[in-house]
Amino acid sequence: MQHKHTNRLINASSPYLLQHAHNPVEWYEWSDEAFEKAKREDKLVLISIGYSACHWCHVMEHECFEKEDTAAIMNENFVCIKVDREERPDVDQLYMDAVQLLTGRGGWPLNCFALPDGRPIHGGTYFPKPEWERLLAALADFYATKKNEATTYAAELTNGIVKMNLIAQQPDELISYKEVTEILNSWSKHFDTLFGGYTWAPKFPMPNNWELFLQHDYYTGDEDMHNAVHTTLRKMADGGIYDHLGGGFARYATDSIWKAPHFEKMLYDNGQLMSLYAHAYQQNKNELYRKVVFETAEFIHREMTSPQGAFYSALDADSEGIEGKFYIWKQAELTRLLGNNEQLFSLYYSVEAVGNWEHESNILYKTKSDTELEKITGKHIADIKAIIKQCKETLLNKRAKRIRPGLDDKIITSWNALMIKGFADAFKVFGEAKFLQQATTCANFIIDNMFVDTKLFRIYKNGKVSIEAFADDYALLCDALMSVYEACGDEKYLRVAAQLMEQAIQYFYNQDSKLFYFTSNEGSQLITRKTDVQDDVIPSANSTFAKCLYKLGFYFDKPQYHAMAKQMVKAVQSKFEKHTSSYTNWMQLLGWLEHGFYQLIITGNNAQEIYTQLMQSYTPNAIVIRLTHSSTIPLLANKKPTTETYIYVCKDYTCSLPQQTVEDVLRIIH
Repeated sequence: MQHKHTNRLINASSPYLLQHAHNPVEWYEWSDEAFEKAKREDKLVLISIGYSACHWCHVMEHECFEKEDTAAIMNENFVCIKVDREERPDVDQLYMDAVQLLTGRGGWPLNCFALPDGRPIHGGTYFPKPEWERLLAALADFYATKKNEATTYAAELTNGIVKMNLIAQQPDELISYKEVTEILNSWSKHFDTLFGGYTWAPKFPMPNNWELFLQHDYYTGDEDMHNAVHTTLRKMADGGIYDHLGGGFARYATDSIWKAPHFEKMLYDNGQLMSLYAHAYQQNKNELYRKVVFETAEFIHREMTSPQGAFYSALDADSEGIEGKFYIWKQAELTRLLGNNEQLFSLYYSVEAVGNWEHESNILYKTKSDTELEKITGKHIADIKAIIKQCKETLLNKRAKRIRPGLDDKIITSWNALMIKGFADAFKVFGEAKFLQQATTCANFIIDNMFVDTKLFRIYKNGKVSIEAFADDYALLCDALMSVYEACGDEKYLRVAAQLMEQAIQYFYNQDSKLFYFTSNEGSQLITRKTDVQDDVIPSANSTFAKCLYKLGFYFDKPQYHAMAKQMVKAVQSKFEKHTSSYTNWMQLLGWLEHGFYQLIITGNNAQEIYTQLMQSYTPNAIVIRLTHSSTIPLLANKKPTTETYIYVCKDYTCSLPQQTVEDVLRIIH
């Protein structure tokens, strides 16, 4: 295909940057070259940030960046840089802080204007073409005529960003779990008791929030918390945010009932949701949760797994330029494909002749209970579900022939870690061998391919690694490898996790704040060095490091790691009350500190059987280890494999007399 324009992004590996390689805009990648040009020509820099599956990024590209008249204004007055936020989360975080300070909100596409030295002066998110062109003209004029003002404002804004990232002085005392309970009781007023999630839209799954609430229910027996968690999980699984034909979740729902998603599917959501639904299944054995885990696993295997067994990043929301086109159906098409079964299928998935969404199309989502379906149809639910299963197979085969949404096929270390953990956690609960195989295959891929001279890298694409890893890559991979070790017993994974933690302390740890910087002390530095403490759709690097330190302290007899973990909590605990949902991973660690963190070590010929039985119970403050051979791991070094089955219950570096039944063990730890 002949293209009228080709810019520097044609040499990029990022699918998002390649999407812009034929814009008339003279885009640069994030590079010294771009900033040197800006300094040489004394121009403002436009830093435009997005990701390949972002619907509004595509809209702004089509409306603005593909237009020659708009591009001419941009090229004449600015040095334009395109950034894939998934490759460079450090750049994204910095300029997101700037835009949030300027406007009070953020999102993508993120467009930030900066001085030639990188200090921001203005920004926003999506702009339609007329507004964008007015802004370009105004900023070009402002910089040409009021350079001193621009420089002063940039200094003030940069100072504001630095202040945003200052950590308050640590209190002497660690917050108690009683205080956490009070904070969660107050936060619970935001629960949507009817449809799950919170009382606002759009609705994001936020798996880490619900992991905390599930754990809190375990510790306290809080019935309201229990109901909130399970209402949310059921409603998400019934909603349009879940792909009822192919499995897997979209990034978020635009409404309050989980019906209409933004259709992009992200690896990080699905990895965490597999873990969450597996843990929820442990608690109440809801078969819906099992179904969600198995279908999501199948989706990842079918559509998001590379030939080497690693995981791709995302599926776009759009296909053929239309959001959701791959996933939606018109009733006439269903009638043609399903024949006499269409009426039942439409009843089951809320399909309407006039459409339940845009342009007479339908999103598949469930609103009727099994009891209601039986009453309306006069059929037994097992018979209904058998017919629905046949219909879904027919439609999935038909859908596979449609033009597919774009696939972002770069491999990101931190996101792969979340998916590894999802498969490992699912294996622990369900014992499905292929789950463990996918977890270990990907873990081995990362261990074999993502390290260069012992240093971890973030991105793998086209057979090459690029971009040195950030703190979240180290933290989430450390956590995932411990989960793989707990699933399979191969100490290789635990030792790599320990090595990652030692490297993270070397490259990222800040002795003053007692927290970890997001960027390494060996990489090129931005205008300020951020510390990532807030749990968002992905848990923060620091909360994950704190949990990893705590677990590794037991494995390797390092009480200093426990001291570090507690110091980290102290550094952020003042934020818990005001920003509760942004600190849920931190509060999970407080649950361990308050209620004890148990290591259950099984020896004997029946170790696997006992392991399987123990994993049927939800015990969020325990890890279960099978000791099948002598070990030099300090936690296990004094335990010897036996033929008779014993279960050691260890807590705070002390182990009980060996137990012989699962019931006895659960009695101790509950």
